[in-house]
Amino acid sequence: MDTNDQLFIIKIGGNIIDDPAALEAFLTDFSKIKAAKILVHGGGKIATKIGAQLGIESNYVDGRRITDDATIDLVTMVYGGLANKKIVAQLQALGTDAIGLTGADANIIPAKKRPVKTIDYGWVGDVETANIRAETLSFFLENTITPVFAPLTHDNSGHILNTNADTIAASLAVALSGRFNVRLIYCFEKKGVLEDVNNDASVIRRLDRNYYQQLKEEKKLFEGILPKIDNAFAAIDAGVFQVLIGHARDLVKNTTDNNEGTLIF
Repeated sequence: MDTNDQLFIIKIGGNIIDDPAALEAFLTDFSKIKAAKILVHGGGKIATKIGAQLGIESNYVDGRRITDDATIDLVTMVYGGLANKKIVAQLQALGTDAIGLTGADANIIPAKKRPVKTIDYGWVGDVETANIRAETLSFFLENTITPVFAPLTHDNSGHILNTNADTIAASLAVALSGRFNVRLIYCFEKKGVLEDVNNDASVIRRLDRNYYQQLKEEKKLFEGILPKIDNAFAAIDAGVFQVLIGHARDLVKNTTDNNEGTLIF
C-alpha cells in the first residue's frame, strides 16, 4: 500500500468517547499512523450528562436525538468544544499535529436542515457531499495537519446542524476519493463482520460484492450489520477505495494489508 497517496478516514463512536482509558489507547494508536489521516468522532453520552446539569432534557425518537434550540447550543458546546478540543490536545501530546473542526469551519461541510416529514428532528443536517471543500482538507493533509471533526455541520444561513458522524465520515471519504486512495475505517464494537454472530472469531477478512450476496442468500449475516455493509458498498460505488469495519483496538493492523477487521472493496 503506497502511503504517498493513502488517506485513512477513521470514525469512532460514543463508546470510545465515553471511556477515557479506551480513548487514550485509541489516540495512542491513531498517532502511530504515518499516512495522511482524518478523525471523525461521535458525541457520546457527555451531552446528555451536561444537559441534565443545565436542565436541558434529551428527547429521542427511534434512537435519534431531537435537536431543538436548546439542544443545538448544548451539542455545539460539548461536541465542537469540550469533546473535540480534549481529543486535539491529547493528539498534540502524542506528537500528532491536529486541528479541531466542525463542518462550519472554512465552510468545509455545508449541509441542509433535514426536511420535516413525519418527525421534526429540529436542527439536524443532511450533508451535501458534492459541496464539501476537498481542497481545504487537502491543504491541511499536505502540510501534515490532521483534521479532527466533531459531528456538526452548518446550513450557510448561520445555523449549526447536528449531523450523524458515520455520514460525515463517509461523505468526507467520497469527497476526497478523487485526490487520495481512501480507506474509510469504522471502529465497531466487534472485530469485524462475523460469519457466525455467536462466534467472535468468525471474522470475514475480505468481502466483495459477490461474496456479500452469497452470504445474504445463505442468511449467514446478522441483519443489524446489513445497513453498514450496504453503506460501505455505496461509498465504494461513489469512488472510495476501501471500507473497513473493525474494532478500535485493532486500529494499527487495520491500516495495513494484514487487517484484523473486515475489508470491503
